[in-house]
Amino acid sequence: MDWSHYRFRSLWPLPAPPARVYEVLEQAEDYPRWWPQVREVTKVDDTTGTIRIRSLLPYDLTFTAREARRDPVAGVLEIAMSGDLEGWARWTLGADSTDTAVTLARYDQVVDVHKPLLRRLAVPGRPLFRANHRLMMRAGRRGLAAYLEAV
Repeated sequence: MDWSHYRFRSLWPLPAPPARVYEVLEQAEDYPRWWPQVREVTKVDDTTGTIRIRSLLPYDLTFTAREARRDPVAGVLEIAMSGDLEGWARWTLGADSTDTAVTLARYDQVVDVHKPLLRRLAVPGRPLFRANHRLMMRAGRRGLAAYLEAV
């Protein structure tokens, strides 16, 4: 087993229709406005940017995100990641079957960690790294829900 390989999935119910959530999620440079752990997004060009994140644990992860798929009809946004994290992340949006004013946002991520310190701590640190990711995702869901209700 590669202890530096991670697969994550999060499901976020959000208080807005899918088209509105998609509009917000496709503006990655605005993520720091509503997602506290996304510290900085620097746009490189129309399809690429550099992202710096930091959650509870005292380390930053920086990676380049390159657009891999943008499909508003299907409600899919996907990026390829390189840098401290290598892999991909994807948002898939759909209406809640019981309430079309609610979006169910699914976030999938498959990455290998390349940051040397985290690779050295891969085995003993894995539970902490996974908990750190859960905290980051929980804060992101809360932040996005509040942002959607405010705008």
